[in-house]
Amino acid sequence: MQKKPKKPVDKNAWMNTYSDMVTLLLCFFVLLFSVSSVDSAKWSILVKALNPKAKEVSQIVTDLTESEGNDPLDSGGKGLMTDVTEFQDLYYQMQEYIIENKLSGDVEVHQGDGYTFIVFRNDVFFDGDSSVLKQRGKDVITFLASGIQPIQDQINEMRILGHTNQADPKKPNPIIGDRFLSSDRATTVLVFIQEKNVIDPKKLISIGYGQHYPIAPFVREEDRAKNRRVEILITQSNKVSVTLEEVYRQIDEHENVTAGPGEQGESVGQPLINTEKQSQ
Repeated sequence: MQKKPKKPVDKNAWMNTYSDMVTLLLCFFVLLFSVSSVDSAKWSILVKALNPKAKEVSQIVTDLTESEGNDPLDSGGKGLMTDVTEFQDLYYQMQEYIIENKLSGDVEVHQGDGYTFIVFRNDVFFDGDSSVLKQRGKDVITFLASGIQPIQDQINEMRILGHTNQADPKKPNPIIGDRFLSSDRATTVLVFIQEKNVIDPKKLISIGYGQHYPIAPFVREEDRAKNRRVEILITQSNKVSVTLEEVYRQIDEHENVTAGPGEQGESVGQPLINTEKQSQ
């Protein structure tokens, strides 16, 4: 009986299985990429924290800079917030803005349970003994306003708090000038925000505390400068209301935990006492 001839073996048959596997893997990774998202603000902060000299963060980080005049909020051409969809995003976007614009020391942002707290040193917003808002301050507030707009329903209220410094360490400020200056500064910032139409005006509150909430002694000039400031306390809806004292306490507790040995409570330099008229 004659045997049937064997069919020749196709040595390239494995390529069919391999190509199918590669195609499936490609589809899988495309699917993962399509459903994933990167928080640009958090990513940028992380990269710059690891490498402060980095000029380029990543192509996946959205460029925050918009061309001047493209948006009614953009009065200074300094860029608008992106991807702000949750209350917590405001904190990370402000952190990134501070880093990119080299405002560390001039602007501080803190986050707690149900609030974002921003501290602006006085020279960011105003000249000494003045309540006229500087362009530098307008740029920062414009950026902040662009982040408030998409989450305005998540905000309970915005408190703008004005503070002055005691000009003479040995003598309290005149009551009228002290109170009016701090109130006028807070109100000036409030009006600028309200004119942006980014939040219900009834959620905006301005308070002038005068010299009565100092965060540093009145003795040295560098400490007196810290007291001349404007703060913005933004509280979240459906959260327990927080007082200014509680915010200060939580910030102090956090700094005590994060400060290294010998850092907490030290003063550098000799006390500077100047009885001449100083800016409030």
